[in-house]
Amino acid sequence: MLPHSPLNATIWDSMSPETPNRPRVGIPWRTSKEEAQNNRPKIADYEEAVRKAGGEPVLIPLNEGGEQGHLLAGMDGFVLPGSPADVEPAEYGAVNQGKSAPADLPREQADRAILAHAFAERKPVLAICYGCQLLNVYLGGTLIQDVRSELGTTTPHRRKDLSPEPKDDPMHGAKFEPESRLAKLAAGERATINSSHHQAIRKPGKSLRVTAHATDGIIEGVEWTGDSNWVVGVQWHPERMFEDAFSERLFRDFVAAARGAVVEKT
Repeated sequence: MLPHSPLNATIWDSMSPETPNRPRVGIPWRTSKEEAQNNRPKIADYEEAVRKAGGEPVLIPLNEGGEQGHLLAGMDGFVLPGSPADVEPAEYGAVNQGKSAPADLPREQADRAILAHAFAERKPVLAICYGCQLLNVYLGGTLIQDVRSELGTTTPHRRKDLSPEPKDDPMHGAKFEPESRLAKLAAGERATINSSHHQAIRKPGKSLRVTAHATDGIIEGVEWTGDSNWVVGVQWHPERMFEDAFSERLFRDFVAAARGAVVEKT
């Protein structure tokens, strides 16, 4: 049994009698610095999106060890959040061309441990922005280190792409592949999404189907085809598209898949 410490308070809450049917969703801290400072405002958006969709969020520490492993075993699904860091280019056979932000190795290691566990145990994963890129690299894919300078696109994918820099994320169109999960959740083949990234998928990883593109062709969504497990990566930030029906359906579909994982175990 887990000791009742501050780090484990959330998982104790998720085990309470008041939430017996709420699947436990593990979310690693966005960065090792935010974890060390207990800086919660941005990770709280992911927690709230999961909670609103019917799940019980549990923050996963980035440090390796028995506690992290025990927490992973007790989760029913995982959300891999965004991060200001970039995936270490050496992990996809590239050299940093001076365009990739410093890697956060504890975060990378935590995500890899989560993905190894999730794929082995067939637990659902919703990978968002940086999480989507890490998922792709984990499965052998590669990344574009800087979308604007490498591709010359004029579509804004982050606030820094606009002058003056706006307060909110830029928005752009997205097109979904017919019959894909994302198309079904969007209730059509097109939607408007927010954007806050400068890297993106170049070559998709093994068994990842590309199911969404931005209007300029940048890959915005991928779906796992290796087995029936629910694994979706999105390059945008549905957790902060507040009151957006498509974003809410995406989280509800993920939580429903995690709830199915609970049923399979019982």
